[in-house]
Amino acid sequence: MQILGFKDYHNQGKRLAKALAIEYLEVAIHHFPDGESKVTLPNNLDNEVIFCRSMDHPNDKLIELFLACEVARQQGVRHITLVAPYLCYMRQDNAFNPGEAVSQKTIGRWLGQLFDRVITVDPHLHRINDLNQAIPNAEAISLSATTLMAAFLANRPNPPVLLGPDSESEQWVKTIAEQTGLEWQVAGKQRHGDRNVDIMLPDINFKDRIIVIVDDVASTGRTIAQAAKALHQSGAQTVNCLVTHPLFADDAEQVLTNACINHIWSTDSIDHDSNVIQLAPLLAEAIKY
Repeated sequence: MQILGFKDYHNQGKRLAKALAIEYLEVAIHHFPDGESKVTLPNNLDNEVIFCRSMDHPNDKLIELFLACEVARQQGVRHITLVAPYLCYMRQDNAFNPGEAVSQKTIGRWLGQLFDRVITVDPHLHRINDLNQAIPNAEAISLSATTLMAAFLANRPNPPVLLGPDSESEQWVKTIAEQTGLEWQVAGKQRHGDRNVDIMLPDINFKDRIIVIVDDVASTGRTIAQAAKALHQSGAQTVNCLVTHPLFADDAEQVLTNACINHIWSTDSIDHDSNVIQLAPLLAEAIKY
């Protein structure tokens, strides 16, 4: 068994290979001037390989993985696993308007045809409970980073209050609170668009408290920023945030800085300066099992 990694995610791929005590090899990607990708795999692959790549900015990556799988099969590889700590195209799970593509089902079905096994962390699922419903024709494994996040927060010098910025975040906040014994609350959210939200804090006293906003994904940063602003207006002493997937699209980091968030922490599901939690031990255990 070998890990096949990519330059844009090579540190995480190497850590996973080390955790499994197996060889790390890298897939070479060349981009032509018109945007096409040339994909080159190492020779002499084992019967089983693991592609390790996070699927943020997914469109090029999906094509490159498709090409890589084709080459691996041609070289005689019999079992291919995709380790994608952040898994793309999971949010659109329904057609809300006529003509909309249900990308979760389409991309999930395609991934199931390419790979024998797909392993991810805290996928953005709304109306389904099992990743196998999104990826029906492969072994689909959904892990949670909450235990690692709880361990990180348990080592903080001053116990914070955990706040989920909306009802969707409750599952992560509640689980981390149960493992740490920390106090937790969930705010209400009213969304007016991708970048326009209102946050309604729960009716408790936040004055002079240390708060950690916990969520699975930080994309535009608006939800977390609005929660932070409301907390500061309520007298919170310090506001930090901890997320599984640091997407941070466009000006998201500046938005969070402007909201006076003291620390931004994340797992290394997506390579980012905020990474403080490494997922390799969690992923390696799933592969060994």
